[in-house]
Amino acid sequence: MTIAYARPAPSRSLYLETEMFSTKRPRPSRGWDAPAFNGVDDLLDDSRSRLERVSARAAYQEVLFGRATLVDIRPQRQREQEGEVHPELAPIVIERNVLEWRLDPRHPSSLPIANLGLRVILLCQEGYTSSLAADVLLRLGIHRCTDIIGGFAAWRGSGLPCHEGASEPGH
Repeated sequence: MTIAYARPAPSRSLYLETEMFSTKRPRPSRGWDAPAFNGVDDLLDDSRSRLERVSARAAYQEVLFGRATLVDIRPQRQREQEGEVHPELAPIVIERNVLEWRLDPRHPSSLPIANLGLRVILLCQEGYTSSLAADVLLRLGIHRCTDIIGGFAAWRGSGLPCHEGASEPGH
């Protein structure tokens, strides 16, 4: 008895999937007309062009007099290592990965403070991530949003009130 083995023909879907990632022709879907940037620095410059960024001292004054809400978007591990804004200033911790959902008042997962008219000052470690995040919030309609130039490093470097350790997100 002779058994013949025939190798299966290559799958068409495998070819299409490979072609999809190797060709540069646009496909009909959302996003192909989105702006393209010449690297992350170009993206950051574009985001910052829409922001009125504030110094650490200016942010401190706004928060101290109740004119703004300070939102720390750093991950818990970074806050544990670097410290936090002192709790007496009531900073809110909302990690970056859930920021839009917590501050968009139209979403069911939003925090009670969420309001399109809220003055929000975002804080990351050095002022890069917070600029990108503030731009996203602006696009969601939170038009009084900005970030701190230099982030928490500038806050601490300016001698502003700090606290060692980390608070739980949402507090």
